Amino acid sequence: MKKRLSLVLTLGLLFSSSPEVFAKGQPPNDSNDNLGVYYELFVNSFYDSNKDGHGDLNGVAQKLDYLNDGNSHTKKDLGVNAVWLMPVYPSPTYHKYDTTDFYNVDPQYGTLEDFRHMADEAHKRGLKIILDLALNHSSSQHPWFQAAVKDKNSSYRNYYIWADKDTDINEKGPWGQQVWYESYPGSGDYYYAVFDKAMPDLNYDNPKVHEEAINIGQFWLKQGADGFRLDAAMHIYTGETDKNVALLKEFSQGLKQVKPDAYLVGEVWDRPNNIAPYYQALNSNFNFDLAGKIVDSVKSGVDNGLGLFEMNTLDLYQSFSTSAIDAPFLTNHDQARTMSVLNGDMDKAKMAASILLTMPGNPYIYYGEEIGMLGEGPDEYKREPFRWYQGDGEGQTTWEAPRYNVGTSAVSVESEDKDKDSLLNHYRDLIHVRQSSLALAKGDLKEIQTGDSRVIGFTRNYQEDSVLVLHNLSKETVTVSVPSQAVKGNKRLFSNDKVKVKRNDGEIQVTLSATSTIILE
Repeated sequence: MKKRLSLVLTLGLLFSSSPEVFAKGQPPNDSNDNLGVYYELFVNSFYDSNKDGHGDLNGVAQKLDYLNDGNSHTKKDLGVNAVWLMPVYPSPTYHKYDTTDFYNVDPQYGTLEDFRHMADEAHKRGLKIILDLALNHSSSQHPWFQAAVKDKNSSYRNYYIWADKDTDINEKGPWGQQVWYESYPGSGDYYYAVFDKAMPDLNYDNPKVHEEAINIGQFWLKQGADGFRLDAAMHIYTGETDKNVALLKEFSQGLKQVKPDAYLVGEVWDRPNNIAPYYQALNSNFNFDLAGKIVDSVKSGVDNGLGLFEMNTLDLYQSFSTSAIDAPFLTNHDQARTMSVLNGDMDKAKMAASILLTMPGNPYIYYGEEIGMLGEGPDEYKREPFRWYQGDGEGQTTWEAPRYNVGTSAVSVESEDKDKDSLLNHYRDLIHVRQSSLALAKGDLKEIQTGDSRVIGFTRNYQEDSVLVLHNLSKETVTVSVPSQAVKGNKRLFSNDKVKVKRNDGEIQVTLSATSTIILE
């Protein structure tokens, strides 16, 4: 249903032509909630503290001030509230989603002591640490699986799923892939692996595996983690939502024994109606459809119903849990980077950031997105070394030769720090604005009609706080009218370009220049 605008604009600053951003305040979070801006980080690519070419946990610790310096009065940090670390566990692969030990750190990244130190330093700055955890599978090189292959009487045999005489070993998986693999040539012994033969699925029909999963989660919370991003949450039991939700409820309850406010965000790569039931067990789930709508609307320059879609999605999620926290994002480590999708258009990249950071819930930023890194094709090229400098420099990782972010023309923190109009400073400004506003940080979303398909309009509302957000998606100057019921003044939280406002009877006319955003309190 289309909503009409009803706002109270408090008396404040009148519009001027220069951009203005309020000073960062303390994150407006209740004592036990997990609301905030989250930053996805691939440790291998972030910062190298020991000059071996690989990013590591000590490198993350050294660069925490880039993410949040813990000082509410500065604006040189990014200002995020939490860091999601892609897997840090021992693994034979660069991405580490196939672990050989759920209770340790890959030596390439450091030690458990290094993890605890990094978590302690993060907590001093008010940052939470979220670990990526693939409960679905282990590595085929994990000692559990090796024992199960070698001895059918092993206590670990039932940790995995094995074919019996009635199994159709030619069965195909949910995207038409092979799922049954012979443990070694000629053995006639087949195991189930939905993702890859190197990642055998764990058997959650075995209560001991349930127990093991909870033990793993509790272990990392005791080391200093604050929660988990659950990889492939819908594939623990592939195609069985009710069983997945029941298992994840049990997992969540087990974590709360150690940390009552432990945060869980699920990767349920599906439509909202299939994601919604997972809110019975998880705090958040990634909103893949919203991500697509944000990027598509920015790319086309036309509103595709994004506001109404998000209103309906939030209503759906909250019908399963009144405490549901959406997890919007643009793209992640499995997708082409936002700047590549937008063909290198900096103005459109800023617009995508503006929409993301004015959405409800916990916005997620993929490392390098804030400086406009490129990447597409094979996964390695979506996860290239983070660019601290235009050339080489202290801490720059070299684990792979970059294909997209290379040379003195490549984007970097160093170059964008110096440019007040850079994408990096755009992200910083918007995050700090979000932290200063209860409505942006915690509020709902109500679509408003702007009368122009080039402009997305909505309000964000929390208790007595309300803000109006207008995004001009187009490369043209656009004037829109919004109702002015009970409007008493104009207080601008953010504007990244010239904005003109004119009052008429019963409405306010706002003129937005090309690809610009305004946020009014």
